[in-house]
Amino acid sequence: MTETDIRPRLDIVALLCDADFKYRPDTNIWSHRDGRPFSKEERALAFTATRVEFEEASEQLARYREYRRAWEEASEAFQRFLAPFMEQLTEKNLGNAVQLMSENDRIEFDRLLGLVIHPHRPFTPNTF
Repeated sequence: MTETDIRPRLDIVALLCDADFKYRPDTNIWSHRDGRPFSKEERALAFTATRVEFEEASEQLARYREYRRAWEEASEAFQRFLAPFMEQLTEKNLGNAVQLMSENDRIEFDRLLGLVIHPHRPFTPNTF
């Protein structure tokens, strides 16, 4: 079995996602993002991480950064998205604008609306 056939171990991916790999002269070991130093067990576990697990952790963090960027821009993006539909209407309300939308438009509308109305989700390993 090649390394690409191996599935990442979720507990190790979660540990890597929570790791701050910057050198800390005060503890001389890695630490969690909140500053707690890794325990001996956590260090031992981190040293068993494979390339696939490092890649998975990196991809999850990248997906979260993209989610956060989209969430931060959602309000303005939602207004820009709705503007052309509202311009076509004499009675400007959301229900009428939705009636003008294609299936793909409604999918984008739902995505943007979800970002606008739901609170920001914190990063959670193996979720993004």
